[in-house]
Amino acid sequence: MNERLKFIKKLPTPIELQELFPINATLSHIKEQRDKQLQNILTGKDSRLLLIIGPCSADNETSVLDYMTRLSQIREEVSDKIFIIPRVYTNKPRTIGTGYKGMLHQPNLEKKENLIAGIIAVRELNTRIIKETGFTCSDEILYPETYLYLSDVLSYATIGARSVEDQLHRMIASGVNIPVGMKNPTSGDLSVLLNSISAAQHKQQFLFRGWEVATTGNPFAHAILRGYVDKFGNDSPNYHCEHLQRLMHSYQKRKLQNPAVIVDCNHANSNKKYLEQIRIAKDVLLSRRESTGLSQLIKGLMIESYIEDGCQPTHGGVYGKSITDPCLGWTKTKELIYTLREELDL
Repeated sequence: MNERLKFIKKLPTPIELQELFPINATLSHIKEQRDKQLQNILTGKDSRLLLIIGPCSADNETSVLDYMTRLSQIREEVSDKIFIIPRVYTNKPRTIGTGYKGMLHQPNLEKKENLIAGIIAVRELNTRIIKETGFTCSDEILYPETYLYLSDVLSYATIGARSVEDQLHRMIASGVNIPVGMKNPTSGDLSVLLNSISAAQHKQQFLFRGWEVATTGNPFAHAILRGYVDKFGNDSPNYHCEHLQRLMHSYQKRKLQNPAVIVDCNHANSNKKYLEQIRIAKDVLLSRRESTGLSQLIKGLMIESYIEDGCQPTHGGVYGKSITDPCLGWTKTKELIYTLREELDL
């Protein structure tokens, strides 16, 4: 008996939970159509820019839905050039592992809810977003076991910088039926990143949730550049033209399917100076314009954005302000989206 590991209760399977909280045919159709458009962007059939944008952490259902509604109101104005995937990162904890652990584990910070309540809260939030805005969203696969509970409502997933070297995350990504963006590790090592993408694109067979499972491989696994930490512990960017060229050449040597990169404009690329995201996004579009190869490789941008600028403590009480990493506020976000739309015409 392992006294440090306590089994509390057996949870419903993903299929059981989806049957208890189903989405209707209309919402399924919205997801199917958006999935198809997203795949066309990654294969080059659709030249629009993919914009993955939203709060660092989806911590509050009311403010997240408010943000998504605002975002949906400008979608049609830019949809000829930009395809928007909102960030609804419900797994997102504080990096140090204590305190806030994301809506999945803490659906209500004032009450000690159990884990199943968190899974239901996350599922219902995603369902409401589809129903009320027509968006299907992105979440991070931080805990591989939870993805299947959301597999019928998400259109995009990411593997974080600290998970991308983990074999289970790589193998789960190979069985995910939506595109998965894999962030470069905190070391910035491109060979590690491309190894992860290769593993995700190939068939895998492994142990998962008490089953022997097999995957078909995910041809839409691709790179996200988020900056790295240098040997002195300083954040360093990897979004510049020379970094993108290096990734392009590495992709060519590996001969991976559907070469693609999303540039994360925050994190180590901005040194978490959230206002820098505006400049970085414009810089990436400039690189995209000036190189035919990069125009084909760079598929999109990732922006951390919420209603209010910056961030606050967990119990700060400011509506629509991030309780994890600092985000770009809505006014600046709206201006940036319109600016990106204009620059894509240049």
